[in-house]
Amino acid sequence: MSGGEEAPPLARSTLDRAAHRRTDPDWLAQAWAGARVLVLDGGSEGRALVRADAAPPALVLVGPKDVPEGAVARAMFLGVEPDGVPVFLVDAPLPELPGTRPAHLREIGHLLADRDAGLFTAGLALLNWHRRHLFSPVTGESTAMDEAGWSRVAPAGERMWPRTDPAMIVLVHDGVPGSDGRCLLGNNATWPRVPGERRFSCLAGYVEPGESAEAAVLREVREEVGVPVADIAYAGSQSWPFPGSLMLGFLATADPAHPVRVDPAEIAYARWFTRGEIGAALAGRTVDVDGDRLVLPPPSSIALFLVRRWLGGYC
Repeated sequence: MSGGEEAPPLARSTLDRAAHRRTDPDWLAQAWAGARVLVLDGGSEGRALVRADAAPPALVLVGPKDVPEGAVARAMFLGVEPDGVPVFLVDAPLPELPGTRPAHLREIGHLLADRDAGLFTAGLALLNWHRRHLFSPVTGESTAMDEAGWSRVAPAGERMWPRTDPAMIVLVHDGVPGSDGRCLLGNNATWPRVPGERRFSCLAGYVEPGESAEAAVLREVREEVGVPVADIAYAGSQSWPFPGSLMLGFLATADPAHPVRVDPAEIAYARWFTRGEIGAALAGRTVDVDGDRLVLPPPSSIALFLVRRWLGGYC
């Protein structure tokens, strides 16, 4: 997939994951000697180095000799780049290199080139999975990294592989074209309150066991705002490695005349916005919401991708 609005911002990559190499220790040892290494500092929520003077930002990968000795044994194989060079990931403090600065995926994911977006997203997702699976859920025993970072093994041989939690996110709209068309957004009850601002986003929730993604759309919208939806259409997906979700994006229609009844445990406030209001907010103009300024989802999120897709009329 390419960048822009053709794909969600964190759904872009140029990397060949070369999964058949993960169980080949001889090849991995040889590959490490000439590899590029992505260093993520898990202690700082997974920040990476980017060029301080680059616009847009560009990841800074290092050579194996720049990796702290204690981190080498924990190196994880991400894949092979189009030029044939292997890429590894290590969880370690960021090296101090001139002309670089630390950055988080939330901050720069949408600005990165396809190659860097794919590396950063995959690396952070893998790092977060390892940090949360240090012990077996069956026996409670410590687990060890295996298969070049793509599994963990307990002493008795029980193996775990990286998992992501499927979640749906939906832009509910009225199906009306032009500036008078409306979409339904919500203010999550758990978001921190910023004086003078009110953040709104698409409705979202986890897919429950035994449930399809489309059924989760119906259920979550009904639970959160009490509105029935129809014409559910898949729009795209992206990893959201905070800590480890796969966001499945949808668009769906609903009738604005139907009463909005929020679940206060989930949604503090929900309302319909016109295309004119959303367009104004994206252009940096103030849109008033009961005395507060409308704030839309962050640019690295699939939520903003869905909002922009609806705004452009690609429903």
